[in-house]
Amino acid sequence: MKYRHSIIIGAFLLSLIGVFGQQDPQYSFYRFNMNLFNPAFAGTGEGGELTLGLRSQWAGVEGAPESQSVLFSTPMGNKVGLGVSILNDRTFIENQTWVALDFSYKVKLNDGYDLFFGLKASGQSYSANTNGLTTFGVGTDGSLMDFNSRFTPNVGVGVYLRHSNHFLSLSAPKLLTPDRLEERDGEAFMSVDKRHVYLAGGYDFFLSKDLTLEASSMLRYVEASPLALDLTAILDFGRRFRLGASYRLDAAVSGLFLFDIGPKFNIGYAYEAAIQNSINAIDNSSHELFMRLRI
Repeated sequence: MKYRHSIIIGAFLLSLIGVFGQQDPQYSFYRFNMNLFNPAFAGTGEGGELTLGLRSQWAGVEGAPESQSVLFSTPMGNKVGLGVSILNDRTFIENQTWVALDFSYKVKLNDGYDLFFGLKASGQSYSANTNGLTTFGVGTDGSLMDFNSRFTPNVGVGVYLRHSNHFLSLSAPKLLTPDRLEERDGEAFMSVDKRHVYLAGGYDFFLSKDLTLEASSMLRYVEASPLALDLTAILDFGRRFRLGASYRLDAAVSGLFLFDIGPKFNIGYAYEAAIQNSINAIDNSSHELFMRLRI
């Protein structure tokens, strides 16, 4: 029985190899950690903000994707915002740490709209344990025999249009495409990272004095990958707590809540379930934790 379970686990991990070189992590709380995707959000709040995030995908499966993020941003006067974005992501044999400095500049269009331009300067440390591929019967290109960890610089851009009850965001956080692994037909090859483009928007519907419906969506384009679309609806009960649900097109559904511990501290949790569970013996659910502190 134990041997059979190991075969199932091995087969599932083989399916993870196909994510090589495809996509950066997706988040249920994307509306609350937009600095990861768009540098134009840096310093657009009323004061300094520290945000922590933790996502565990396919919980309980060794080698399944895990990511941790730390974000800090603060306004510097009336027009400039500064921030720091840190993301650590581990998937199967890959591990990458991404550190970025964010800069935003505000242009006031009129009494209702502000337009922010953002620039992200970053560096990424990437490593892959190519020896681990043989464990699961994956062949490797000869060029990977001397594969070493690497650190590469990058740059990203974004724009953010804000109104009191709606917003629109367009960004490409990493314009350059550094080397990384990619799987094709059961073989691992040296390839390049794929450029990601994010289009997001949101609208707040004020239903009553203490009830607001926060609707948002995010469309993500990655070269050679299907479009990813998240649709999210969150009910805000008077800034005390929020309950919501999200749907990722043809991929997953999730439920989430946020609780306000005082006026400057929020914590949240999201549970995500895959729509298609290809291996019934494996738990395909994902868990996400969120914390934000206003300084």
